[in-house]
Parts: sequence; structure tokens; C-alpha cells
Amino acid sequence: MTVILDGSGLTIEKLVNIACYNEKVELHPNAKKRIKECREVLDKKLKAREIMYGVNTGIGEFSEVVLSDEQIKEFQKYLVYNHAAGIGEPAPIEFVRGAMASRINVHAHGQSACRVEITETLLEMLNKGVTPYVCQKGSVGASGDLAPMSQIALLLLGEGQAFYKGKLLDGKEAMNKAGIKIPGLKARDGLAIINGSNLLTAMSALLIFDANNFFKQAEIAAAMSLEALRANMKPYTTKLHKARGFLGAVRSSKSICKLIKGGDLYEGKIKCKIQDAYSMRSTPQVIGAAHDCLTYARSQVEIELNGVGDNPVFFPKEDLQLSGANFQGTPVSLPMDMVGTAITMVSVLSERRLNRLNNPALNVGLPAFLTKGAGMFSGLMLSQYTADSLIAEQRILSNPASIQSIPAAADQEDFVSMGMNTAIKNFQILDCAYGVLGIEFMAAAQALDFREYNFGIGVLKAKDVIRKYVKFLDEDRPLYPDHTKMKELVKSCEILKEVEKEVGSLE
Repeated sequence: MTVILDGSGLTIEKLVNIACYNEKVELHPNAKKRIKECREVLDKKLKAREIMYGVNTGIGEFSEVVLSDEQIKEFQKYLVYNHAAGIGEPAPIEFVRGAMASRINVHAHGQSACRVEITETLLEMLNKGVTPYVCQKGSVGASGDLAPMSQIALLLLGEGQAFYKGKLLDGKEAMNKAGIKIPGLKARDGLAIINGSNLLTAMSALLIFDANNFFKQAEIAAAMSLEALRANMKPYTTKLHKARGFLGAVRSSKSICKLIKGGDLYEGKIKCKIQDAYSMRSTPQVIGAAHDCLTYARSQVEIELNGVGDNPVFFPKEDLQLSGANFQGTPVSLPMDMVGTAITMVSVLSERRLNRLNNPALNVGLPAFLTKGAGMFSGLMLSQYTADSLIAEQRILSNPASIQSIPAAADQEDFVSMGMNTAIKNFQILDCAYGVLGIEFMAAAQALDFREYNFGIGVLKAKDVIRKYVKFLDEDRPLYPDHTKMKELVKSCEILKEVEKEVGSLE
């Protein structure tokens, strides 16, 4: 289904469909009208020689320098040139597509004063599969994602590079092959493309989508481990969590109960302790807190996706333009730092349950390290080492980037969000998390194979999916292929999809 961009209603799910699944995009007719009306206001102000930041002035420390009429014509080109200053490997195509869709939605408000041809060209690039080559590193997340967004803007000059039909081409060649007319950049056009935190916001939106699936799979892994460890399930009673009032904990307790429903543990047929350790008993509170964190981050990201992140911002009806800092990435980077921490926290909880499954003093009668041949064999002893190394990496990366400001531009830009660093490290944290959770899944399946009672419907389905990829560890074998398969299985969300077919949504 085509996604209509009109400046509002762009959800994370819609952005995922555009960025990752090449959903077609259209600009709402009213948005097109607003863009044209705003441009007319700009043209009138230029004729009246009204001073406008980044239109007829320099930028940053040079904002007090007023440009001549001749300089105005060339300024946008040089603005894009000198800001296309990133470094390193290109960002994944889906990140760049998300940034382009996000920027089109900013223009749709009709407050950026670019020509409508600029917005329509970005839209055509999305629909015809022309994706600019954009270095992921180089943005400090204030004044927008200037460096990466400038590499997008180069294409509108017929320059830069772009991916088209699986090949990396010169920008002009890619545009010509796709049949896209190169619009060039006139007054204001360049700054209207680059002056927003659109790449870090798009990356954050995709991360939130993936993190939600990760947290749901963490509940599935927890349910498997709880069944294997003969947990007391009374702490998962939804009524208990409603009494406290945190919505995430209520959601998590419901999901875990849904997963073990139909099994002997759920029906009270298995003897269990009066109270279990925190890593078992606190699962709804911990994963629930992660859900609540993600809900807040989602609200912030979706506000940004549908807001006017630009400078200056035009108000055509009032014949007004205001220069400010609506490009500042902090409203996104701060909650997203918290999301990275939440993913790490849930991973730590997973590792603690893995420890209990392995440890003969804690695993309620399971064999030490989940092997029948202890001594000769070491079972999953080293699997915990791998999980621990991944968590150490996550903890290092969980240091917040939003407090790491370094002043730039002769101290004109003396506080920046470093939101791109947040976005980059969050994907690294999540990549580690897939590995940690995959190892818990593998250990829980191994442990359940030692138990001789009936498991919950959701737990049983998850175990069946795992056994398609990793067989029971009857005797020691190299485990790195199993660890890697499990990481990819978690990333694919196959366990989640199959379990939700059995028990319903875990939302």
C-alpha cells in the first residue's frame, strides 16, 4: 500500500515499510500546495532583501556575513560541498531511504521554503530505487545530520554517488538511468535538505521496531527458562502488576503467562520454591521497564518524524521566518540512549538465567552445564563465556552519547547532541543482544529436553523452531556454528512469528 506523506501520521511502522520494504511514497496534494506557497513567500522576501539565515547569509560562525545576489545563486552548491564531509563506509540503504522519507515529511509542512521540485525529486528517488552513497559517520546530531544529508543533496546537483539496481554509480549516471531529472539547487534548497536530524531519527525508528521484537523474544526465552527451572509462576500474575501500575510490567506478565499456558507448570502440577531469585521473579518488572522506555522513545521519535526540523522555519500565513535550533537532535538522542541501556539490561537478565540453567547449585536438578557427561564433556560452560563477552561490549557501548558534546564552528555550535553516535552504537548493542538471547534460547531448549513434563504451548513451539536449527547437545562439539545460527535466528524473528501464530500477539 502506498504511503502518503503530508507532514503528519508518519509512524515507525510506515517508515519501516518505506525504508526496508520499498513501499511506494506519494506527496499529498495539500502538502504540495503548502510547499509552493511557502516558496512564494521566500521569493518575495529575497526581492525585498530581507536577511534570512542560510539563504542570503553564511552559516554557523559566518551567519553575520550577508551574501550578494551573485553569491546567493552559487551558495547552496558550496554549502552542500563543504558539508559533505563524512568519513568511512556507507550507511545501509534502509537507513538512507528512511532519512529521505523523513525529510520529505518535513517539507510536506510547507515551512522549509524549498522548491517543490526538490521534494518531488527526493520522492522520485525513493520510488525508483536511487539511494545516495552516504557515509554513516560524520554527524554530531545538531544543525541536523549535515554531513550525511549533504551526500543526499549532492545527487540533486547530479554529483556524488548512488546505489541503483545493486550497483554503485556516479550520481548523475544513477539519476539518468532511473529517468530522474536533476533539479539543481537554488536559494534555500540545499539547506532545506540538510538542516535536520533525519538520518539519526530514521535509524532510531528502525531500531525501535527491532528492539520491540527483541523484547518480545526475550519474554519467550524467559518463559522457556522459567519452565526448565520450575519457577513459581505466582509472581507473573497480572493482578500483581496492575496493583503497582506500570504498563510495561502488566504487558510482560500477560505475555509470559500466555507462553506457558497449557503446561504443567502453569496448571500448578510441578513443585516449585516459595520464592525464586530476582533474575526469575523480576522478569516482568525488568522487561516491562524496557517496554515502557521504548514507548517513551517511540513517542519522541514519531514527534520528530512529523515535526518541522529545520532552520530557519517559515510561517507563510504570518509572512514570518524564524531562525532557531529545530535541528537539535537531543529530543531523540536522549531517549534513544536510554533504549540502548534497556537492551543491555534485558541482555544481562538473560545471561543471569543462562547462569542458573548451567549451574548445578541453582538449576533444580538439571545436569551441570546441561551435559550428560560432566567431566568428559563441558556442555554449555563456554556458551556463558561468549554471552559474558557480548555483555561486556554492551556495557561499554551503553555509556550515553547525549552527554558527549564537543563544541565546534568556533563555539557557535557549542552544544551538540551526538545523536548519530547514539544511533550507531544502539545497533551494535542490539547485535550483541541477539547473540546473548540466542545462547539463552539454545540453553533453555537443552534444559527442557532433560525435563519430563508438559510445557506451555508457546514454549513448546519456540523449542520446536530452535530444534530446526540446533540439535540437542548429546556430546561436546564446536559450538560457534550453533551460537551463530541462534543469533541469526533471533535476528530473523522466526521464533517470534511462529510463537505468535500459536498464542496470539505478545503486545
